[in-house]
Amino acid sequence: MSTTWLLPLTIGVILTYPILNAIYNIYFHPLAHIPGPRNWAASRLPFIWALIRGTIVHDFEKLHRKYGPILRIAPDEVTFAKGEAWVDIFQGRPGHQQFLKDPIWWAAQPGQPDSIINAISPETHARIRKTLTPAFTIRALRSQERIIQQYTSLLVERLHERVEETKGNGVELDIVPWLHYTTFDIFGDLGFGESFKCLEHSKYHPWIALVFNSVKAASFIVAARFNPLVEFLLMKSIPRSLEKMQMDHYQHIVDKEMNGEKGMGEINSTFMILTNAGSETTATVLAGTLNYLINTDADKLFRLTDEIRKRFASPEEMTLEALQDLLYLNAVIKEGLRLCPPIPWVLPRKVPVGGDSVCGVWLPGGTPVSIQAYSINRDPTYFYSADEFLPERWLPEATDNPESPFYSDQRDAIQPFSVGPRSCMGQPLAWAEMRLVLAKLLWAFDLEAIEGKRVKWEELRTFLFVEKRPIEVRLKLRTTGGNVCSKHG
Repeated sequence: MSTTWLLPLTIGVILTYPILNAIYNIYFHPLAHIPGPRNWAASRLPFIWALIRGTIVHDFEKLHRKYGPILRIAPDEVTFAKGEAWVDIFQGRPGHQQFLKDPIWWAAQPGQPDSIINAISPETHARIRKTLTPAFTIRALRSQERIIQQYTSLLVERLHERVEETKGNGVELDIVPWLHYTTFDIFGDLGFGESFKCLEHSKYHPWIALVFNSVKAASFIVAARFNPLVEFLLMKSIPRSLEKMQMDHYQHIVDKEMNGEKGMGEINSTFMILTNAGSETTATVLAGTLNYLINTDADKLFRLTDEIRKRFASPEEMTLEALQDLLYLNAVIKEGLRLCPPIPWVLPRKVPVGGDSVCGVWLPGGTPVSIQAYSINRDPTYFYSADEFLPERWLPEATDNPESPFYSDQRDAIQPFSVGPRSCMGQPLAWAEMRLVLAKLLWAFDLEAIEGKRVKWEELRTFLFVEKRPIEVRLKLRTTGGNVCSKHG
């Protein structure tokens, strides 16, 4: 019996399957009724292409504005730009099952232990969180204030040295590395009893540089997970020496502090996650906030600087408790969190088995669902002049006065630290760092924009974190006098 027909049949199936699959996805899939571009509904490829190019956040914002707040972004995935989705997906509702994290995004690599971030099981996450919670309370923060003060003061001292090198004429520099130095040094000292010494040496620790270089690679790894064969080949191609190099750079720190109490696999997982979560995200908000402050109306920078300098006669008076009372400082940070969210899009959870509704739309069980924080935060239906940096929207005269153009802003739609049982434990620490860094910088220096150097934040690429460009500022010693440098701790 001839089998010559097998080859053309096989070729025919290979060629026609993608076409038939795309037709099914567009017209007959259970999510076919969800609005969205047809090419994204037909195949996962447009999603993957946007992910590895770093344009996915801005692509989603454009698509949401075209198709609405509920958007189909892949054959089997839906994303939301609606404030109510925070409750439905993340906070949880009585009588509803919990939406678990999507393993494609969150699961640890084979052979690696769970961490506070990537634990899929609610029980595992709760156990790890219970262990870590005491270190992240307000009470714990008060006992840690000396350390935070120490490194924020060291930041000012190092920048003061740079200004002095110019004979007081002012210095032009990229502020982004200095923010990283500060947040990573603080976390290293708080978490492991020894900083990365970035501020001491005025440069990145090699391990931190390695982390930054791996962020883009992480997006490729996630993209590969949508195809098990591609993931297998990619993971096999990563040199074993890379992991060893990563471990060697901080081995001495964890050895000294952990005394062998935990396996190195768990230390590796936890250290990597907490270092990024506790440092990179805070530096992102600070960088974005400073970028807007120096490049928008001068009255905003003047108002904040004036508030800080009138309130404090010296940096030693800048306690965490005192900084909480500065209305405009807190408004500036909230506006920075709105326009420069530390995590611009909240990675997917999965609809529970049996299906459930999100924002009134029924979805099949297993459907990945996410929230587009960046899109919500810049949505004119949620915020007046949504794309403008306007800290005034957070002041009492805006929130309490029906005549204010900001009165109807839906501020609860912004959740930069997420909500629910997996919300960010480090929120008090992040607020402490942001308040202290901004207050000490503006108390000590006059900041100026450099013509032609403005960074358009809305054009920055996002992988797992925002890819920050250099933010060039001109620093001069404050013109109103005062002892710029101070010692804490």
